[in-house]
Amino acid sequence: MKKGKRRTEGQSGFRKKDLMAWLVMTPSLLLFAFFVWEPLIENIRLSFFSTKMYQVVDFIGLNNYKAVINDVDFMAAFKNTFAYTFWSLLIGFFVPMIIGVLISETVHLKGFFRMAVYFPNIMPSLATIWIWSYFFLPGPTGVLNILFGKLGMEPFEWLNNPAWTIPLIVITLTWKSAGATALIYMANISSISPDLYEAATIDGAGIIQRVRHITAPSIIGIAKTMLILQIISVFQILYEPMIFKNGGPNNASISLMMLMYRYGYRDYNVGKAAALSVMVCIILVILSGIYMKATAKKEEN
Repeated sequence: MKKGKRRTEGQSGFRKKDLMAWLVMTPSLLLFAFFVWEPLIENIRLSFFSTKMYQVVDFIGLNNYKAVINDVDFMAAFKNTFAYTFWSLLIGFFVPMIIGVLISETVHLKGFFRMAVYFPNIMPSLATIWIWSYFFLPGPTGVLNILFGKLGMEPFEWLNNPAWTIPLIVITLTWKSAGATALIYMANISSISPDLYEAATIDGAGIIQRVRHITAPSIIGIAKTMLILQIISVFQILYEPMIFKNGGPNNASISLMMLMYRYGYRDYNVGKAAALSVMVCIILVILSGIYMKATAKKEEN
């Protein structure tokens, strides 16, 4: 009887703790459901309806999805968005990693360098774009063309050249956000035991050897996380191509998010915009699934 009573008391105690945990989490869960899940479900519902301005009219099934796919701007936006992702990984993925490693290896003025690399992240995004737009002006008044003119070089077209538009926008994105990501890498590097670096230095290891054998293996886990976060972030690029060239020249910089903005706020076709947003969500889920599966296989091996 005593054992039975103890079990009952233990089970009831566990239930009370479980109940308290749910009570603590309930406000957050309600807010998450209201601000995330409810808009998401409503957006999926809207994608199956025709709309007049922002009013739902008739159920039309997959017609909004067909209209998006058949739109001549869709393929350009689709290709450009993947181009943004490619260039962001080629240009911007390793930059914060290198900055984080270099600052971590410095002995003096670490605080100053941390503040310096993070400063662009403090600036408002629109202000950053406006500043860089003066650098990339194609005429003789552009900042970069003025500097190249001093060297006797002809002015470049910069953003007016379709081949250069996306890489230059990605450079602007990298300048803006690399510092914040570098701080994440620095925080991860700071958790590495100093004894490992001291032992390596005593053995005569230089900075390249220390980075290769100590730093790199320690930050590879956070690098994998930052990779998928960067893909998701760049896939939602909107302001930069809109303000720089309004998706031009000749749709050379239009993105899926910018096309969605046109559907919703220029054409007032909310159903079509909702359909495109669902398609973008599906693409990101597929890319995330492929990434998770690939990294899981490597970890198992």
